[in-house]
Amino acid sequence: MDDSESVLIAKEPCPSCGSSDNLARYSDGHAYCFGQGCDHWEPPTDSEHTYTHERRTRMSDDLIEGEFKSLKARGIIEETCRRYGYQVGRYNGQTVQIANYRDSSGAVTGQKLRFRDKDEGMPWLGSGKKPPFFGQWVTVKGTRRVVVTEGEIDALTVSQVTGNKWPVVSVPLGVDDAPKCFARNLDWLSQFDEVIICFDMDKQGQAAAEECARIVPPGKAKIASLPLKDANEMLLAGRGPELVDATFAAQPYRPSGLVSFRDLKEDMRKPIEWGLPWFSESLTNLTYGRRFGELYCLGAGTGIGKTDWFTQQINFDAVDLNQKVCLFFLEQQPGETGKRLAGKVAGRRFHIPRLADKPDVGELPAGYTPEWTNEELDDALDKLDANENITFFDSFGANQWDLIRDTIRFMVHAEGCRIFYLDHLTALAAAEDDERKGLERITAEMGGLVKELDIMLIMISHLATPEGKPHEEGGRVMIRHFKGSRAIGFWCHYMFGLERDQQHENVDMRSISTFRVLKDRYTGNATGQVIYLGYDRDTGQLFETVLPDENPGESMGFKSHDDDDIPF
Repeated sequence: MDDSESVLIAKEPCPSCGSSDNLARYSDGHAYCFGQGCDHWEPPTDSEHTYTHERRTRMSDDLIEGEFKSLKARGIIEETCRRYGYQVGRYNGQTVQIANYRDSSGAVTGQKLRFRDKDEGMPWLGSGKKPPFFGQWVTVKGTRRVVVTEGEIDALTVSQVTGNKWPVVSVPLGVDDAPKCFARNLDWLSQFDEVIICFDMDKQGQAAAEECARIVPPGKAKIASLPLKDANEMLLAGRGPELVDATFAAQPYRPSGLVSFRDLKEDMRKPIEWGLPWFSESLTNLTYGRRFGELYCLGAGTGIGKTDWFTQQINFDAVDLNQKVCLFFLEQQPGETGKRLAGKVAGRRFHIPRLADKPDVGELPAGYTPEWTNEELDDALDKLDANENITFFDSFGANQWDLIRDTIRFMVHAEGCRIFYLDHLTALAAAEDDERKGLERITAEMGGLVKELDIMLIMISHLATPEGKPHEEGGRVMIRHFKGSRAIGFWCHYMFGLERDQQHENVDMRSISTFRVLKDRYTGNATGQVIYLGYDRDTGQLFETVLPDENPGESMGFKSHDDDDIPF
């Protein structure tokens, strides 16, 4: 009669392990001990075999047999190895440790081998491509907690130091498979009130611990924190009692980002500090300066003066504030950008051709910019060179965001740079199959990057053509005009608009730009405020001004326009 055709008729004492009732006797006479690590087996009495107390392990033909020994190098005693069926044997002429994996009936279905040389790997023998937890068959009555470790040795360790008082198991195939193992054995885990995850303390182990904790029913998962790398290292260091304490002190899992009011109280007591100033004093006052970890975006039409605003702010950071800056001008050669920066230093428009280089020119037009000299240019270039705060991204047309992101990381870690300028955001989406989705992805990554690296990123975005009056003719800039406006509005801390009526009847108004604060996430106070900027054709400098008919009482340079119809 086959074993599968017999039925359980009685439970008896085991002659091998001495348990009082773990030996199961079946109708055909065969018996098997379900005691922890025993594996005592007796063949059917009606077969050609005679009754025997010979100890055997029910295994497939491709599995190997071993014996129970203490693992001295690991501090694991033989009793613990017997409890879990962890053996030492031979495989391909080498000594190996054998972690036996069992099915629900107690039969060994798979084995994971561990060689002395880790380079040999840990091959798997037998069936069971989706094995259970190692030790899942080792039950402890009356307990409502289970400890899950990253490896079999750690499971043996925790069980041993805790006196085998509650179940301790291990994921079978490492941390990469850990979430899948938790998912396929969720019903078994759910029977416990506490699931204590005690993985290795490295980055990979802790990331896996959090991922597994999210699978466990809410309120049950806890994550243990160890002062050393793993449980066995604690045992070998003579810190077993601390390991026990660590399992009891395991903290309930909370999704990342959740903090209590108490956790934040000390941080909230810190005074609000002013950030780095802008070159515009009014903008500094409105925004309380600029802060690292923030993302800024300026939108403007063609020929409005955004490059002048950008380069004047860059020069202010590098020269006046002595800050390291890195520039990504994706549609302008570094030499041209550098000449504009030199112009801000010298108060000269070096990017404008000189009449001296065209001697046959006729009468000078009214308001013509005074000539600059080569000596002035050389002096300004030398000052910027000596400053050593400006780095250019010299890859014209290289608009892949992944490359720029990696370059930013390098500049932060290798050069200590914390302020970055990008002109312009829209160019980054040119390489994307879907511009809108590309802008959403890139802007989201920017929002995370400034927080992660604690940097400041100031960028330009092109605008969609508005209905009605163009921005070049004084049309008002609104958030919805930004290409990718929803993503930009969500991730940016500040959004600015720049507009100017180049065709205004009043000649003086043609050179006055309106700088508009469209979004202020920090306090909200600046949202809707405007600053009027004049342009000095002689020096190429922007300066705060008022409209020709402006109320003298508003000479600070800003007034409120708070009727934007898209709230952010």
